[in-house]
Amino acid sequence: MARGKAPSQRQLRVGEELRHALAEVFERDSLRDPDLQGRTITVTEVRASPDLKNVMVYVMPLGGENIDGVVAALRRASSYLRGEIARRLRLRNTPRLSFEADRSFEQASHIDELLRDPHVSQDIKHATHPHDTDGTGGNGSSS
Repeated sequence: MARGKAPSQRQLRVGEELRHALAEVFERDSLRDPDLQGRTITVTEVRASPDLKNVMVYVMPLGGENIDGVVAALRRASSYLRGEIARRLRLRNTPRLSFEADRSFEQASHIDELLRDPHVSQDIKHATHPHDTDGTGGNGSSS
């Protein structure tokens, strides 16, 4: 996908169909790799290239445990998964699958942690009320 350009309706639709198909494959637990057996894997997003020949699949194992091992196993299983997708969906070309860990949950958690820090919350309070030095909301009275 080109930088700064929004995905087309077709890219979004194909990405969503692929997300559902992969979730179905993962749900049936037909994967033999030891790093994948017995794991619940969530497909959080699928981004298709403009020509629909390549997709990036963002995944997260339940609890975030062994995420790097799960992603490596999915990469090893990508040709098998591509075949499963071809059987489930009617697409002119079955796209090549690339897998990445979805780190957005970690990033959101880190941002929440930063915002809860007393020094940061103090700075935020002063930034939203820069003239409020007496803690009264800027009106000078303490009613």
